[in-house]
Amino acid sequence: MDIKQLRYFIAIVEERKISAAAKRLHMSQPPLSQQLKAMEKELGSKLVERSGKYLELTEAGNALYKNALQITQLMEETKTEVMEVGKGLNGRLTIGVNTFSVNRLPYILEQFQKQFPNITYKIQQNESSHLCQLVRDRMVELAIIRMPLNLDDFSVLHLCNEPFYFVTSKEHPSFDEEISLTDIQHHPLLFPSTEGLGVHYLILEAFSRFKLKPNIVGECSDISLLMDLVTADFAASIVPETLLERFRGYPVNAYRISSTTKLTGSVGIIWLKDHNLSKAAQNFIEMIQTV
Repeated sequence: MDIKQLRYFIAIVEERKISAAAKRLHMSQPPLSQQLKAMEKELGSKLVERSGKYLELTEAGNALYKNALQITQLMEETKTEVMEVGKGLNGRLTIGVNTFSVNRLPYILEQFQKQFPNITYKIQQNESSHLCQLVRDRMVELAIIRMPLNLDDFSVLHLCNEPFYFVTSKEHPSFDEEISLTDIQHHPLLFPSTEGLGVHYLILEAFSRFKLKPNIVGECSDISLLMDLVTADFAASIVPETLLERFRGYPVNAYRISSTTKLTGSVGIIWLKDHNLSKAAQNFIEMIQTV
């Protein structure tokens, strides 16, 4: 049996006459009668029997009718769902997010949810290099990362560049609004991120360009803890602007690092090259460029 035969059978049961069912299905009566006989032969059971002018269900026919209703309904729901997924109206958005992600991401996701209320989400937070691996492994479809990284496997959409700030406790002596790397190289520094990765690499590379050797006392990838340690005057740090905006309540002093150092953070969204993105992911990429 196929779905078409099940629909034929439903019409026969509900109209109780072959002629009426054929009219409902916009077909002639003989082919419909043949389809009913074919189903009975395939199932080895009588499905309907005549009672006067009308057809009545047998016990076997009643079982088939109940299941036919469920199957055809599921088929319609499946068709609708697949069409909605294809249009990006339904489905799942899987996205990786770096610790220092786009500050406006909650707002962007809120706007995306308003436009596509039936989308569900899988959001994973991690270091940029690990996020790249998650995209390669297809654990997430998109990832918002910090560069530089080896991105040969990915399509990349650049989102923004942002400056870095030198942050200290309130107890620390104050500086001018802008500060150079020379001014801060001897201060005990607690680096965000992990050695060899995005932000850590950018900061070290900037010091290296000016032939400066920073006084690094450690690294801390837990940003809440890093800010607590800065607040407690354990050490100072160098962080991207996004981090300051996200942790605005902390009692710290923040000094923009001079633009002459060319220390800026580049943020982008990536996905696998030659990969057919889901419509939900395509819609998100489109939105993140415009919101």
